[in-house]
Amino acid sequence: MEYMIIKILLFIGVPLIITIINNNINSLKGDLERMNSTLYKIAEQIGIPKPPIDDELKVLIEEGKKIEAIKKVRMDLGLSLKDAKEYVDSL
Repeated sequence: MEYMIIKILLFIGVPLIITIINNNINSLKGDLERMNSTLYKIAEQIGIPKPPIDDELKVLIEEGKKIEAIKKVRMDLGLSLKDAKEYVDSL
């Protein structure tokens, strides 16, 4: 009987804890993406030079590799898909 209660608690508790942790991680990722986006917009407004990645991105765009450019922006600058696309489109 004791083992049955432990099994039930594990069966319900572990997936619930994993779900809660996963939701928190996703929330933190979204917060980080928004903060990065805001920081890049502020940097642009006050005249901080753009990252040197722009030259690489322009080459990729000229070669017709826009999707790869967006992926590179996401990886290097930590932007969301929407913000990365807007960044690449602005070049």
